[in-house]
Amino acid sequence: MTSRVMLISPAISAALREARFDDGCPVDAAGLRNAEAAAGSLPAPDRALFSPGVRCRDTAAALGLDAAAEPEVAGLDVGRWRGATLAEVSTDEPEAVARWLTDPSCAPHGGESLHGLCDRVEKWLESAGQFSGRIVAVVEPEIVRAVMVRTLGAPESAFWRIDVPPLTGTELSGRDGRWNVRVGRALGDFGD
Repeated sequence: MTSRVMLISPAISAALREARFDDGCPVDAAGLRNAEAAAGSLPAPDRALFSPGVRCRDTAAALGLDAAAEPEVAGLDVGRWRGATLAEVSTDEPEAVARWLTDPSCAPHGGESLHGLCDRVEKWLESAGQFSGRIVAVVEPEIVRAVMVRTLGAPESAFWRIDVPPLTGTELSGRDGRWNVRVGRALGDFGD
């Protein structure tokens, strides 16, 4: 049995434009237009889901997906940093940010560590691998990064080296826990 998982990063929002930790900000008008324009390009999913956040929900709807929120692929909980820009946090808590960027097991913001995120996403991916159809999931960029780290067996420090542009897709296919990856495709370029 071959499993297929397509991860789609959400359309642009003010939080993404401002390098701000997600605070429930909706997708902006340009992002919605781009997602709506890509709606017909996706292969039909057998199961559609989204990270339980506003921008992922908005993007899934604009893409025309009949999707459900999936708590297992929720974005990284950044605790008290939610809504702040990285620049603001770096000014207020420079040592905490330095630790956070170099030690995947720490969570100085009071939320979830990168290690915890990668573990959570890996468990979800294992369950997705048991599904015999195509899963299309609109997920936060950090979920795509965590999937890449675990799928490729990369060190968790590689998380910060993976760029995930808005409205791009990452495709995984495989069986028995062995995944092949295709990254960075514009939504209009998808095919079966």
